[in-house]
Amino acid sequence: MVVQQMQSCPVTGSASKNVSEASGCPVMGSAAEFDPFEDGYQQNPAGYVAWARRDEPVFFSPKLGYWVVTRYHDVQEIFRDNVTFSPSIALENITPVGEAAKEILNSYDFGLKRTLVNEDEPAHMPRRRLLIEPFEPAQLAHHEPMVRRLAKEFVDRFIDKGAVDLVEEMLFELPLTVALHFLGVPEDDMDVLRRYSVAHTVNIWGRPDPKEQIAVAEAVGKFWQYSGEVLEKIRRNPNGSGWMQFAIRMQPDHPEIVTDSFLHSMMMAGIVAAHETTAIAATNAIKLLLQNREVWDEICADPALIPNAVEECLRLDGSVSAWRRIAMTDTKVGGVDIPKGAKILMMQSSANHDERYFEDPEMIDLRRVSASEHLTFGYGAHQCMGKNLARMELQIILEELTRRLPQLELSAQTFSYVRNTSFRGPEHLLVEWEPELNPERADPSILASKAEVRIGPNATKHITRPVVVTQRRQLTDKVVRLRLESPNGKPFPAWSPGSHIDVICGDTGHSRQYSLCGDATDPRGLEIAVLQEPDGRGGSAWVHDNAAMGTALEIRGPRNHFRLDPGATAYVFIAGGIGITAISAMAAEAQRRGMKYDLHYAGRSRRAMAMVDELRAIHGDRLHLWVSDEGTRASMPTILDHLSQGAQVYCCGPAGMIAELQSIAENWREGTLHVEHFTSSLGTLDPAVESAFDLELNNSGITVRVAANETVLQALRAAKVEVPSDCEEGLCGTCQVGVVSGSIDHRDLVLTPDERAEGNLMLTCCSRACGERLILDL
Repeated sequence: MVVQQMQSCPVTGSASKNVSEASGCPVMGSAAEFDPFEDGYQQNPAGYVAWARRDEPVFFSPKLGYWVVTRYHDVQEIFRDNVTFSPSIALENITPVGEAAKEILNSYDFGLKRTLVNEDEPAHMPRRRLLIEPFEPAQLAHHEPMVRRLAKEFVDRFIDKGAVDLVEEMLFELPLTVALHFLGVPEDDMDVLRRYSVAHTVNIWGRPDPKEQIAVAEAVGKFWQYSGEVLEKIRRNPNGSGWMQFAIRMQPDHPEIVTDSFLHSMMMAGIVAAHETTAIAATNAIKLLLQNREVWDEICADPALIPNAVEECLRLDGSVSAWRRIAMTDTKVGGVDIPKGAKILMMQSSANHDERYFEDPEMIDLRRVSASEHLTFGYGAHQCMGKNLARMELQIILEELTRRLPQLELSAQTFSYVRNTSFRGPEHLLVEWEPELNPERADPSILASKAEVRIGPNATKHITRPVVVTQRRQLTDKVVRLRLESPNGKPFPAWSPGSHIDVICGDTGHSRQYSLCGDATDPRGLEIAVLQEPDGRGGSAWVHDNAAMGTALEIRGPRNHFRLDPGATAYVFIAGGIGITAISAMAAEAQRRGMKYDLHYAGRSRRAMAMVDELRAIHGDRLHLWVSDEGTRASMPTILDHLSQGAQVYCCGPAGMIAELQSIAENWREGTLHVEHFTSSLGTLDPAVESAFDLELNNSGITVRVAANETVLQALRAAKVEVPSDCEEGLCGTCQVGVVSGSIDHRDLVLTPDERAEGNLMLTCCSRACGERLILDL
């Protein structure tokens, strides 16, 4: 028998165990059938709700009694706004506890209360700031030798066996050992702690039947008792190493922040949080990589790919499927009305597959520059404090296995999962290999090799993609078109119109962004057209001088800051000069989809206008040429005079063209005009006009002062905080960071009006604070 909750329809208020059957309730179809305890959710939560990401991104689940949110920006916004969306239910039992189980828990004086996970403001941030020091990168680096030693010892135990269950032999015990060491907890019976951990997960996020609840309650009660006993031992000697010892030492000076109740609750929750998510993430990652053999082999051949491989695995198959919040007031999510008191299930696993944010989201792309922007660790003020310790462990585990057992394979098996809403990973991972092929038998020196561990999100400057120039065509006197292909012939990730790549300009230390202008349906090649600009910053000259046929280059991307909205009823595309590169791909997409559109292309002279014959062949009379020296100068008011309802305008061109369009569009509906710049008008900061302000770094508690004559990027660099950058003119988006709170003075030319309004992002090379403080997600 499964415990079922009586839920009320969010529209009619009718009560039913299956609200979709209540008279008049509009919750039907897939939403009515959504059940996170079914095998479909457990096996592939992102795939289970693919229909929702596409058709109904925010829906009510009558079986669960929660509103389910599936798209990236919606999940991110809920995480960011922890006032409207309280975390207080994060550790609430999703299945009500029966009376018999309650009696057992009471017999152990069970009292799990507030931890850093489920705490509201204003209590949360002071506690986080006070206790974050052991999680800072410099402190975490001290744990690397221990993690490396453990990884080697675990692999030593089974390397000659030829077949093991990796969960049993390594992936559970190693993260648990690291967690106990980090917390300062004695390494007691691992099997007992494993049972406690599973029981804790099932108790809070699972759906045990009444008989199972009794067994779970007994284990959870003993876990609570054990946590209290360990805490008392630590209190007697609080000077040792460990996060719990650190917290206890903070208590005398901050008794209102580090309370006895908090310490007991955090001891129990910390043991689970510090190891279970890492163990599950490691299991998911190895399973995913071995199921995609070419990717595994690529990592074995190039260990430098491991840090971003970890991020991509966390994105595609992370350990946290979903998390919970409760609405504290009537609000909206994704345009859907959410009433006060509504419970919300945020599906990070689905958000991480959202094609509106990630290009080709189902592909494992080891060179994806946005991989670390996954939401597996949460976002904002409640982002997982231990995320960088987890990253270190995952990198070292992957390095040890790929170096010593590159021939590793998955055994035939059926994967089973502990059924719950939030923590997901196989209970077993059976692998096999031929021990006689172990590389260290032929070359023992490989045991001494060590790849760099990057603690923190992998900076995009480290992530490049090798390509070779396979075609070079001179389109005009000053425009050259290049086709780039993978050296090994592998397909590129799919890209969407409006995307660009960064071309690394050799050893100059520079890279430049160029829009993709080829066929978006061709996975074998990427095409760019580059205008040689004698007064430019040197990137175009480098490409013209160095990108010959057969030349090997490094690129980053593709990435898209200029997306085509598929919901428009019609399009007006306007390009000026080399701006035709981005616009040509958009117009081609509209033509393929049979949409209504017109393409306007303006230039000084026909001989300087690239791609004209190609565009005419594709678009026919939809192409309108405006050639200044032929007396047909483009008139923007005339072009836009009869803009139809629901149509959208996309423009890429010189600053004057864009300024004119923005002036015309001042009274248009928001989201009608979309522009992409290729020059910046940013000037030198004037300290007589600008104001100084503070940056608070959410993940470290550090405060950085930004002077009136200093950019945010410069201030962060001076504080030794790494933020990647390229153009430093507000054009490329490379220096983008997340903003947890504070009002932003946006000065970039990248973020859309909607992104600016959300207030989640800023470009550190140019944008500033409107007030005295910003809290950044760094």
